[in-house]
Amino acid sequence: MGSISAVIFDLDGTLVRYHGVEFESSWGALAAAAGVQAASQALFEEYFPRRDAYDDWVRADAALLKGIPFAQVAEKLLPAPYARGVREAVESLRGRYRLGILSSGVGFVADWVKNDLDLDFARANHIEIVDGQFTGRGETHVSLWSKGEALRELCSTEGLRASEVCFVGDHVNDIPVLEAAGLAIAANPKDPTLARICDHVISDFSDLPNLVAAYVAGSTPNVTAN
Repeated sequence: MGSISAVIFDLDGTLVRYHGVEFESSWGALAAAAGVQAASQALFEEYFPRRDAYDDWVRADAALLKGIPFAQVAEKLLPAPYARGVREAVESLRGRYRLGILSSGVGFVADWVKNDLDLDFARANHIEIVDGQFTGRGETHVSLWSKGEALRELCSTEGLRASEVCFVGDHVNDIPVLEAAGLAIAANPKDPTLARICDHVISDFSDLPNLVAAYVAGSTPNVTAN
């Protein structure tokens, strides 16, 4: 039996799955929509191995967007493509737990999902938009490789305990958060490590409410086989 006060989701590749880009990510989908995919991919190859340079990566990727109208990309990125069962799961969980997003993805996508699903909070990275255009400036709020620290800051801000959080993620950068959370769920995981360290693996979010309820009750969950 355990206590859960919040269910927190990763965004890219977890709640939202943009196909045909690295990590099914909002960053990759944004670059493709803006017509700068090749340049953004070059930045990915340069910065992904450099875990100490994520802030520089965010700034460089954001700079590619300078002068591009927000409407040009919004019509291609939104509405966000949810993973299977997301809306049903959130409807079931709402009112019983606080619900939110902790992501190193694109902030305006995270905010759109927060508003669409009526979540309580969203933390992601900021890309500046002024007068309907990208300014080319970006700011890191959640580093790709420091999500454990970001969880601690989020818990402090939101009055949560990590041990009472259910976190749902999909890739290796989520591991520090999954290890800190009371209940760790891998959703359509992109790396086999997650299946080994998480309490459960799901391919359909409609299984999530039963997993959380079973954890709280200390019982065996009744879910669809994955």
